[in-house]
Order: sequence, then C-alpha cells, then structure tokens
Amino acid sequence: MWRAIFLIVAFYPALALSEAAPTDKSAGRVSGTVAVLNTLDKITARISRLEAPLDTPVRFEALEITLRACIATPPEEAPESTAFLEIRELKPGAEPAVVFSGWMFASSPAVSAMEHAVYDVWVIACKTASPGKSSGKAKKSAVP
Repeated sequence: MWRAIFLIVAFYPALALSEAAPTDKSAGRVSGTVAVLNTLDKITARISRLEAPLDTPVRFEALEITLRACIATPPEEAPESTAFLEIRELKPGAEPAVVFSGWMFASSPAVSAMEHAVYDVWVIACKTASPGKSSGKAKKSAVP
C-alpha cells in the first residue's frame, strides 16, 4: 500500500508536466490573411504575382481563386507557407468547374499541384494584410 502511494507521489509531477507540454506541432504556426501566389499562363509564358485575401475570390484570366486558410512558420524556424485554395474555372455560358481544392505548399509545389492545360498556380508566401494596401490584383513581374 505504502509503495503504491510512494509511486503515485513520485511520478505525479512528471505526469502533470507531460500533460501540460504542448504536443501540437502547429502551435508555433502563424496564420496569415493574404496568400502571395505566382500564376503562369502556359500559352503566353507570362508569370504574374497575385495577392489573394482570405475568403475573397480573386480573378486570374479564366480562374477564380479563393483562399480559405494560409499558415506560415514563425521567422525563427525554416521558412514554410501552406495555403488551402479553392480554384474554379469560369467558362462563358457554363457552370464554374472546380479545378483544384486543397492544400498547396510553398516549399514543395509539386506535392499538391493544380493540373490545368493552360494555367498554373503556386504559393509563394503567407502574410498579414497591411492597412491601406489593396490586395487581389495581379501584378506583372518578370519572375524567373
């Protein structure tokens, strides 16, 4: 009996500490409100940078891109941005067709890529929106 009580008293602090320690791997993640995306028109070979605000549809050519979540690692960790995107193709006279719905990773764009004959979209980064700065517009850039 005394031995059982001794074991409980001896190991209780270790048990309490293990339950209090965070075990969630995403505890250090930072949620962003804007995803920075690169887009490619495969016909013209034009690359554009696009900022997609959270839950706001953004148009790129015939695509409508909606950001549902954007998560980045804190600055002291290895850089990684992850975004949950819903991408629909808008064709005249037809219902919008979902061409992609899922997570995209900035460090590994090929892991979860959108498969489309004309367009390509990939995540560059997640950030928080700056006050007074407009988002959701494609910017022409010469990205190699």
